[in-house]
Amino acid sequence: MSVVTSNLIQGPAEIYTAAFGTTEPSDSAINTAPSASAWTDMGGTMDGVELELTQEYKELTVDQLVDIPARRLTKRELNFKTKLAEPTLDRLNWALNSATGGVQSGAGVESLEPDDSSAATQPTYSAVILDGYAPAGLRRRIILRKVLNVEGVKTSYKKEDQTVYEVGLVTHYVSPSIKPFKVVDEVAP
Repeated sequence: MSVVTSNLIQGPAEIYTAAFGTTEPSDSAINTAPSASAWTDMGGTMDGVELELTQEYKELTVDQLVDIPARRLTKRELNFKTKLAEPTLDRLNWALNSATGGVQSGAGVESLEPDDSSAATQPTYSAVILDGYAPAGLRRRIILRKVLNVEGVKTSYKKEDQTVYEVGLVTHYVSPSIKPFKVVDEVAP
């Protein structure tokens, strides 16, 4: 098998977020940023964006065979990790699953305080669009329809390192007709 060098991909992705259930851009709008009135550009990232799809399968066995005759998918999880390089209070609020009273503005200041609702309170899910590259230098859009930051938020202030918000989000079930994620590749005409 020969290598098709135009299939190799390198480069960053742009991240956009919106409330869970926000209307997604059409597939044909792959070369256009999502609507700024509905989707928020999360700005710069550091060390890229990492997506990991894990799947767990349960073995089906029978007494009459020593080999495993089949498996069934029992769990699927798409993890999304990045470091947000622009550590604003709005980005912190999003990284906290909007589980705060929101960013409050005052005379020359902004503030953010955590929400102290019951642990049984429904979390605030969001949606994420990743716009990056596909083979042949074309575009790829990955839509994560229902995500929650489950790893918390890591940040540090160090003399030698840039301050970032590290986040780790996971996709969740949406409905029988709406899948948790979608990948759209632009193709050459």
